[in-house]
Amino acid sequence: QVQLVESGGGLAQAGGSLRLSCAASGRTFSNYAMGWFRQVPGLEREFVAAISASGDKTYDADAVKGRFTISRDNAKNTAFLQMNSLKPEDTAVYYCARFRFRWGVGMEVTAGLNYDHWGQGTQVSVSS
Repeated sequence: QVQLVESGGGLAQAGGSLRLSCAASGRTFSNYAMGWFRQVPGLEREFVAAISASGDKTYDADAVKGRFTISRDNAKNTAFLQMNSLKPEDTAVYYCARFRFRWGVGMEVTAGLNYDHWGQGTQVSVSS
């Protein structure tokens, strides 16, 4: 059974930075693309970023492009989300998730239904 555990959330000031980590159990981490999503209570879950199984391809949501960077270390079974130039509107619970394949076609990596394992989430709060 795959388990994903996020860490690194917390409180930051606008313009600041946080780095989220997602530690995965199991031996198959390097076979699957990984993604980050976020959700504000009462709103729909929002795609943030995704990275291919090998790490050679990434895709970012327009809202975070140029500010957030997704990466992974397959030797350590860990995915990361470096968040810079944070804004109050980035406040949300952030979730990492495992995509069903090594990478997607078109916009597949942006759809939560294409992910089969999810972490418990970590809160990110950005003050103005």
